[in-house]
Amino acid sequence: MNLEEYFARTGYKGSTEKQDLETLTDIFQHHIRAVPFENLSIHCGEKITLELEHVYNKIVRRKRGGWCMENNQLLGWVLRGLGYDTSFLGAYVFNPHQNAYATLMTHLVVKVVIDGKAYVVDGGFGVSYQMWQPMELVSGKDQPQVPGIFRFTEKNGVWYLEKMRRKQYIPNQSFSNCDLLEKKECRKVYMFSLEPRTVEDFRFQCTYLQTSPDSLFTKKSICTLQTTDGFRALIGWTLTETTYNYKDNMDLVEFVSLEDEEVEKTLKEKFNITLERKLVPINVKGSYTI
Repeated sequence: MNLEEYFARTGYKGSTEKQDLETLTDIFQHHIRAVPFENLSIHCGEKITLELEHVYNKIVRRKRGGWCMENNQLLGWVLRGLGYDTSFLGAYVFNPHQNAYATLMTHLVVKVVIDGKAYVVDGGFGVSYQMWQPMELVSGKDQPQVPGIFRFTEKNGVWYLEKMRRKQYIPNQSFSNCDLLEKKECRKVYMFSLEPRTVEDFRFQCTYLQTSPDSLFTKKSICTLQTTDGFRALIGWTLTETTYNYKDNMDLVEFVSLEDEEVEKTLKEKFNITLERKLVPINVKGSYTI
């Protein structure tokens, strides 16, 4: 494992000497535009493990993506290798269909401290809730980014992330009531504390999420990737391409339904992913919005 090979994977060619916010942001944006957030291993007979060497080989050498425990673990390793002050935090994801936060801590994020200021770096959420810049860990402050306005609020030691989105224009009106579409303009994303976590704290969750029939990740095959002006997502057989702010305060959301034989080709062309095993797409309705 070496940093040069990782940077070749993400296409980053900038400085590795400075541990400043600008460099962190650049490295982070190269990661989210090169490495998909995806759970395809579950749906093609592969086991997801949390050993760093396995994560490195999967994402860097096999040019795959991963979920938060993979993406953010790798990002944390990279940033530590560059000299950043980093630690892991654990979050509870909000389920919009149940209107409640999960009771299981399933989301791993990275905290980075630069010149005494703390930032959250999360390269493992995907779709429209994927931040594009490190977020300063400060309560009640709007932090506008290209995807929308993010904000942390803190109450009694618990931190909450929410995001406000723009209006949406859906040219294909047959998808206007699609259950994948987020209807609310302000959406809760997750909650967390500042208690430092380790990868070991996520062992049970890693197994549960890929085996339980109640897990979102066993109900949907997901692959999403950020682009220079939005993101694309393949969920089951539904391909979505979103362009942020294509008109004033309006995002363009384009849907296409794929046939079985188009899925593999789309993964290669849109996400640069070639699977070693046969994917069995799935998209059980509910519990996930883009």
